[in-house]
Amino acid sequence: MKFAVESFPPFLFRLLSMVIGAVGIGVYMVLRQERFFVPVSDRRMVTTLAIWNMLLWQVMSIYAIQALSSGRAAIIGYTMPMWAFIAGALLFKEQFRVRSLIAVALALVATTLLANEEINSFFGRPYAFGLMLAPAISWGIGTVLMKHLRVSISNMALTFWMLVFTSIFLLIGSIAIESNDWRSPSIGEWLAILYNAGITFALCHILWFRIARNLTPVASSISIMLIPVIGVFSGTVALEEPITILDLTALGLILIAMAVGLNLTPGRRSRD
Repeated sequence: MKFAVESFPPFLFRLLSMVIGAVGIGVYMVLRQERFFVPVSDRRMVTTLAIWNMLLWQVMSIYAIQALSSGRAAIIGYTMPMWAFIAGALLFKEQFRVRSLIAVALALVATTLLANEEINSFFGRPYAFGLMLAPAISWGIGTVLMKHLRVSISNMALTFWMLVFTSIFLLIGSIAIESNDWRSPSIGEWLAILYNAGITFALCHILWFRIARNLTPVASSISIMLIPVIGVFSGTVALEEPITILDLTALGLILIAMAVGLNLTPGRRSRD
């Protein structure tokens, strides 16, 4: 994705990926004879989940990825479980033990280190750091909402309608901001688009929403623990992005924070 958005209009990249992913999910649902219909009682909740879990993340993170190295973007983005801890306590009065607070503190220290590095790297332009931190917070809130807002539709239908909802706003944004830059993707860009459509949107989102709906935010965090690690080192290998001491320190703190937090669930220990 970092490779693609460096030269291709970012909103259009996400839009194409989402539309193809939604079409793929839709075809699969038809073959399985799954229902697309969303009951009236669920529509407001589905919209709320789409805003916090997908729209805010996709819109803000795509520009942050352009400005940040892929490794730093991954580290900042995947502080999400710590924000889920905080959102659960504030929105749903979930009780956490001292270890959970320690995990949150470690994550905040890590993001502070990254903020300092970005301020130095971008000569006083920390907007990119903020653009990545804000969707991480929204994703954390969305994860908690996914657990507490119960909808009757399947994970596949939920993912389909979230993609459709977000695609509408991406289309509007792309027309308003980057329509003059529209062009046909290159072969490499098509590969990135198809990867995001098939793997990220059509597969990973369905699996993630299933995990988030069935486990606590803390327990579900285990499924994403290795993503920032992969982001840092794949960025070094594929894009020749340098790894700094601050990057490694922040990465280590986040992994420690998540390891501490995963031993704890609100009110009781998880059986998962």
